[in-house]
Amino acid sequence: MLKAYADHWGLITGASSGIGAEFARQLAARGMHCVLVARREDRLRELAQELEAAHGIRCEIVPADLSQPRAGRELLAEVSRRGIEVELLVNNAGFGMVSSLEETDVGRALELIQVNVTCLTELTLLVAKEMVHRGHGGIINIGSVVSFQPVGYMGAYAASKAYVLNFSEALWAELRPRGVTVTTLCPGTTRTEFFDHSGVPGWAERNHGQDVTSVVRTGLAAFDAGRPSVVSGWTNYLVTLAARLATRATVVNWSLSIFRPRRT
Repeated sequence: MLKAYADHWGLITGASSGIGAEFARQLAARGMHCVLVARREDRLRELAQELEAAHGIRCEIVPADLSQPRAGRELLAEVSRRGIEVELLVNNAGFGMVSSLEETDVGRALELIQVNVTCLTELTLLVAKEMVHRGHGGIINIGSVVSFQPVGYMGAYAASKAYVLNFSEALWAELRPRGVTVTTLCPGTTRTEFFDHSGVPGWAERNHGQDVTSVVRTGLAAFDAGRPSVVSGWTNYLVTLAARLATRATVVNWSLSIFRPRRT
């Protein structure tokens, strides 16, 4: 459904590190120009220089805090002002929280919903309308292995990713006949900064996390095949199947053991 990768523009949120930065690298290797979006401008500039030197593509950087209201509209207004037509949107920006109820920062939880749900929805709908009008384009939204189940001590994050999966798969069915593909990539534990910022530093290294290269390759392969969603890694896929076969009470009670706070 994509017109082409080469000489077209991809917009990647959360592009300063991890899965977002790897999406930018693999898309640039296919000849795609990249709009790189994140809060850390210095990292965006470094990545832009790397991609332009390695692949001869163009990069635009847009520093943005997507936890702010109307951040998606303002981002797209800036992209339009620069004369860029987005052929592929990668909604990668997002963060998690691991904490007990007593330690949960309510304001931070609401920021999580703003980034993971509200801004993603805003960007997806606005960009999808333009793509439908043109008759081509694609969107990759980043879900999670926890999109398929509730997770104790990580309830807001798991719920936000369940929304991403259901919202995106619905759009896949609606828009595919109209020339637009929407694919949800659901990674499991991946070796990025995600867990360090979520309150459980070193989690990915202790739990045999996947590397970002293979995760992104899985996502792009599924997108190229027009699939509505994909789980990266066979073990993660089997976990999602088990979660759907067991009772919901069994699944959420089992999840409590994953991030249960240590008693002192």
